[in-house]
Amino acid sequence: MKTLFYGLLTLVLGLAGCAKDNFDAPASVLQGRVIYQNQPVGVRSNGVQLELWQPGFQVYTKIPVYVAQDGSFEATLFDGDYKLVLLRGNGPWVDNSDTVRVSVRGNTQVDVPVQPYYTVSGEQYRKDANNLLATAKINGVVTTRAIERVTFYVGTTQFVDVNNNAGRVDLTGTALADLSKTLSFTLPLPTSLGKNYAYGRIGVKTAGVAELLYSPVQEIKW
Repeated sequence: MKTLFYGLLTLVLGLAGCAKDNFDAPASVLQGRVIYQNQPVGVRSNGVQLELWQPGFQVYTKIPVYVAQDGSFEATLFDGDYKLVLLRGNGPWVDNSDTVRVSVRGNTQVDVPVQPYYTVSGEQYRKDANNLLATAKINGVVTTRAIERVTFYVGTTQFVDVNNNAGRVDLTGTALADLSKTLSFTLPLPTSLGKNYAYGRIGVKTAGVAELLYSPVQEIKW
């Protein structure tokens, strides 16, 4: 009788274990963009984070979601209703405590609007002799904070930002006194670059804001 009891117990535990092992993994993909005027906002790779929360569960734990340098993000989730929030002080935009409610049912798209302090437009790049040249316009959106610097970054790969670059040149102070004018940058050609190409982008640093806003990465050929 005792042998029969232990046999049944083993069978029950085995079935429970199988049920746990067969629990479906999340399969719905949430994709989105951080946008301003319906255009993605460029940031540095893995530097800006959003948070997803799913109310109604016993364990109410955040799901971190990192924003790619082109302003896009992606997370694989279970179907359900989520709250998507921006972290304070974690992005080149005005803090916003609003919550974006997201209903995930299969693959889902969502845009998260933000209000940056400054944006970059009209950027152009070229090589001239032993220099890389760049021009760009800086546009004030929320100018309650001063602009601290504007930087031209170049890199050997398509990942270019304050931490990933082969060279940079900054404009500060009086060089930024009149933002109605096009800014010009001259960077001596870094020796680590390839023979006939590089990748460039412009970053804007707002005073008192840790993260820079970046223009899209562009390939510079010569």
